[in-house]
Amino acid sequence: MKKILLSLLLLFAGLTLTEAQTKPYLSLSDAQRITAAATEKAMAEGWNVVIVILDDGGNLISLQRMDGVQVGSIEVAQAKAKSAVFFKRPTKVFEDAMKAEGGARIATLPNAVGVEGGLPIFKDGVIVGSIGVSGVTSAQDGIIAAAGIAKY
Repeated sequence: MKKILLSLLLLFAGLTLTEAQTKPYLSLSDAQRITAAATEKAMAEGWNVVIVILDDGGNLISLQRMDGVQVGSIEVAQAKAKSAVFFKRPTKVFEDAMKAEGGARIATLPNAVGVEGGLPIFKDGVIVGSIGVSGVTSAQDGIIAAAGIAKY
């Protein structure tokens, strides 16, 4: 009975039961592994940051704030991650576009953050989430985010 109800719900959502069961996703253990790798890089460099991992819908999976990081970096890291997952591209793309002539219009896009440090996370060519880092310079935030994804 439960399988029939699930199939009906998925049918209304436009998915088959097989599609719902096989869609790639970012698990908590994936998020923890990415966060650990990013933390390792940050600590090796002596940088204290906030590291955020979101799922493919922009929902929080994990948030880590290292000691001594300014409170404002919590929301900045979340915004970077949200931008990366919503637009399926690194936030550095927006930063570069804003530096270009006429790039100020990027600032008018909802959820577009023009500061490096947000990266999308893909699995089997499908976006499954994102990482956002804030606390040091935007270039350093980007290095930490890339280190996290490199271990994914």
